[in-house]
Amino acid sequence: MNNMGKTRKNNQKNNTNIPDEKNNNLRGHLDSFLKSEDPVKSTIRDILWVVVVVGVIAAGLFLFSGTWPAVVAVESESMVPNMNIGDLIFVVEEDRFGELQTWMDGTVTGYGKFNSEPDLQGRTVYGDVIIYKPNGDESVHPIIHRAVEWYEGNTGSGYITKGDNNQIADQLSGISGIGQIMPVKKEWIVGKALFSIPLIGYAPLHIVEFAIILILIMVVHELYIRSDRRDKK
Repeated sequence: MNNMGKTRKNNQKNNTNIPDEKNNNLRGHLDSFLKSEDPVKSTIRDILWVVVVVGVIAAGLFLFSGTWPAVVAVESESMVPNMNIGDLIFVVEEDRFGELQTWMDGTVTGYGKFNSEPDLQGRTVYGDVIIYKPNGDESVHPIIHRAVEWYEGNTGSGYITKGDNNQIADQLSGISGIGQIMPVKKEWIVGKALFSIPLIGYAPLHIVEFAIILILIMVVHELYIRSDRRDKK
């Protein structure tokens, strides 16, 4: 009996040591990866670091804006001169920092966003600029245009929208593949434009090229550091 008791205790000690050994091995591999000077591992490490930083920034933007995407890039001239191609637009949910106001609302309250310049017809513009999915279609790029007024009709209700640099409202035009643009329902709205940063939006517009260039820069930088270390030795 005593021998059997000792055997059980020894087995329990051995089983207890197994998780510790696995943890130690995992820590060892992780430490080796973090300190490795191998160019491939170093590049992977840099890429992972970029992914983590981008993830943290994205999470922060979402918490601030309450919607996603929290930033969009202007891709056309339909809002010139108040928004230009390459502008990076920060977006918040429609009623954050105040209720969404249309152009018609703004003519009464005096409220207007992105209205430092008149529209194509020479009129002072009012109200919020909204980002919406035309006809709720997820396959089409969202449109960034001004909310003109709320429309109530027999076939439905929604916002009438228009680009400051356009002759007519969106609802009098169409998009290939989805047809005529309907009044914008609230559930189609991504958010409203809060503020913009000029030119920064060119990066999202060319995200693939930007990512390739960034990775190449990291690889070249790593190779340069390794070459410099060898020369010093």
